[in-house]
Amino acid sequence: MSVIRKPFRYRNNNVVFFLIGINILVFILQQISPYIGYYAALNPIGVLQGRVWQFVTYMFAHGGFNHLLFNMLALFIFGVQVERHIGSVEFLLYYMLTGVLAGVFSFGVYFLTGAYEIFLLGASGAIFAVQLAYAAFFPDSVIYVWGILPLRAPIMVLGFTAIELVSSIIGVRNGVAHLTHLAGFGFGWLYFLIRFGKNPWRFMLGR
Repeated sequence: MSVIRKPFRYRNNNVVFFLIGINILVFILQQISPYIGYYAALNPIGVLQGRVWQFVTYMFAHGGFNHLLFNMLALFIFGVQVERHIGSVEFLLYYMLTGVLAGVFSFGVYFLTGAYEIFLLGASGAIFAVQLAYAAFFPDSVIYVWGILPLRAPIMVLGFTAIELVSSIIGVRNGVAHLTHLAGFGFGWLYFLIRFGKNPWRFMLGR
């Protein structure tokens, strides 16, 4: 068995709750001192000045209460089940790696397009990857969008991703980092191919 595909020993340490707790703590610190968000958010100029930690810390800072609430709600709903399925170590690696790579990708896009003044923050890139994993591992699960519209998990995730793709193409500017969301989804897909050796689409089809 390839080292890159060697499974970790399974254990469930409720990492999702620790991640949620860290996000809440950082948000509280942001309210105490705005400089926390300034140094935690991913900013191209900041990274070029040596603040490379922003590739990690941007995932734990948020732009407002609603931003935090919806991200943490999604992390709880989807993340708990995914962590129970693959184990805490695998989940943490998946979450952090896809989030960091989404940040690196976003930095590259901002740098190449001259968008140096952007401050990227939020866990959405990693959460899009978690939603992909949920759809792959639980393809028959039904999610009630807005508590009303029932959709199978793969349809919901692929639908949201399509919306993000269209929004990024038509250049919707509403403070939402569509490319970061897509990058999280894309790196999640690559993780499945490289680490699990299986296309997530085949999981969704039950093959």
